[in-house]
Amino acid sequence: MMQGYGRERWATRIGLILAMAGNAVGLGNFLRFPVQAAENGGGAFMIPYIIAFLIIGIPLMWIEWAIGRYGGAQGHGTTPAIFYLLWKNKLSKVVGVFGLWIPLVVIIYYVYIESWTLGFAIKFLLNLVPQPPTEVEDTKDYLKPFEDFLISYKGSGEELIIPSLYAYVVFLITMVINVGILIRGVSKGIEAFAKIAMPTLFILAVVLVVRVFLLETPNGTALEGLNFLWKPDISRLTDPGVWIAASGQIFFTLSLGFGAIITYASYVRKNQDITLSGLTAASLNETAEVVLGGSLAIPAAVAFFGVANAIAIAKEGAFDLGFISLPAIFVNMTAGNFLGFLWFFLLFFAGLTSSIALMQPLIAFFEDEFGLSRRSSVLITAGIVFFSAHLVIFLRGSLDEMDFWAGTIGVVFFGLLEMIIFLWIFGGQRAWEEINRGGIIRVPKVYYYVMRYVTPIFLLVLLGAWGKEYIPKVIAETHWTVWVTRFYLIGLFLFLTLLVFIAERRRPKEALSE
Repeated sequence: MMQGYGRERWATRIGLILAMAGNAVGLGNFLRFPVQAAENGGGAFMIPYIIAFLIIGIPLMWIEWAIGRYGGAQGHGTTPAIFYLLWKNKLSKVVGVFGLWIPLVVIIYYVYIESWTLGFAIKFLLNLVPQPPTEVEDTKDYLKPFEDFLISYKGSGEELIIPSLYAYVVFLITMVINVGILIRGVSKGIEAFAKIAMPTLFILAVVLVVRVFLLETPNGTALEGLNFLWKPDISRLTDPGVWIAASGQIFFTLSLGFGAIITYASYVRKNQDITLSGLTAASLNETAEVVLGGSLAIPAAVAFFGVANAIAIAKEGAFDLGFISLPAIFVNMTAGNFLGFLWFFLLFFAGLTSSIALMQPLIAFFEDEFGLSRRSSVLITAGIVFFSAHLVIFLRGSLDEMDFWAGTIGVVFFGLLEMIIFLWIFGGQRAWEEINRGGIIRVPKVYYYVMRYVTPIFLLVLLGAWGKEYIPKVIAETHWTVWVTRFYLIGLFLFLTLLVFIAERRRPKEALSE
């Protein structure tokens, strides 16, 4: 087994912060956030969003950094082993399996969507995209060529989906790129890429924002789009769904409950600061989401199609906004193909910084608990992801099912478990000292009570609200493709649980308590 001092470490503090920010900055910042805001009261959405950031995002972010650093100091970077360090009970390892299962399930569908962004970027660069029809009054007719373009790319079908050969080849290329970065290791691979990718991502976003702000048509301007997006509909604040959406977006945007932050933090040195570093990484993500993500898609849609049509587009979801509406807008602008390329290349970089983070927990598990080489761990993990992704590629409904169980319900459930184990079983005072050890800034004492009481209660209420809404739908589901996906997800969890206990038998029992 690799001892704590033998594990890889982040080479620089700025590299750590950029890598952590890259883990959080993803497709959700530029696609999911503007849609959530537009659908849930515009500026009013920011009130529950900021509250959720303060009582869920920041506390859970510090907790995950602390759990990861604590485990890394003792040679472990994944939750099955780290939870056992915190709670000497066999059940802790089973609970910890969620920290492997959730990022694995999410990366299975995430890497395929990520490949779409690369595929579209190449199409735009080579001018292989449809041209909008002329003299069309109806927005749906204008968008129809781009809707057909997306369908022909990813395929269609009632049950089985047949993607285009091009889409499948680009998916293979995307897998190779992810493996190429990961196989180089933490500091030479992930950190080195983050130092290039994050500045590039911000530059691309700023260029696009400036161009969108200059967009003016007979239907409106980008400033009108900003006004639409941020004009508060205060009446929506009494809608529980708005609060649920805001809380869910905080989990999604900060990558909380995914297990990736814990693994990344396990490569932090024992007494290295996590309070200011964690806050800085979270702030970079929020800047990318609120300032940049909120200034692109919706303002462009309002400027080009008008407020009423932009609302209709937003209600169709993030995929329609990002892969249909935005391409249609860019194509109609000067240097439109190049702008379209920049948009999808921006999304690809954002997706790539997140996908390598989502693969890292399982890679770290094979390295730490089985003693495998970096190369072997990456290839085994990539093999599992590649094989499993075919379910998403070819089976209709599989993507949505995986996103619901892992990327929606799963992250909140696991976040609650993290807080219970760290703050209540490991001990509130010990956890508080661990969070603040080596900190450049000290966490305000009020957050001790927020972490122990306020956040767990908030998460319980959130899970209860989701359960009330979705459990009847889950029980009522009869389509065979959905149940195939569910059984596969259960099988993955059992497989990972088996690996955890096999790993335990491969080394001395005292290894877990070092």
